[in-house]
Amino acid sequence: MLTSKQRAILRREAQNLDVVFQVGKGEIDETLVNSTLECLNARELIKMRVLESSMYSAKEAAAILAEKTGADSVQVIGSKFVLYKQKKKDSRYADLIAVK
Repeated sequence: MLTSKQRAILRREAQNLDVVFQVGKGEIDETLVNSTLECLNARELIKMRVLESSMYSAKEAAAILAEKTGADSVQVIGSKFVLYKQKKKDSRYADLIAVK
């Protein structure tokens, strides 16, 4: 669970990220979950978008994907959301969000 300070730091880091996945009009299936998990394991912090034709809101999609991947939902704005899952080794953000 992230604190508000940690979320603020991760929101700042996510500002310049490009969207890596889009949630379309289909269900959030295992393929999307596995792809999201692989991307989180590689990048730690990712930005995603929900298309207008989707049956999910950005908040719903973020909650579902965060739960299924074990990630934290950092931010939801409009149709975009940011997920974070810290690596066990060589984490890029561990020093930034270390509790002081």
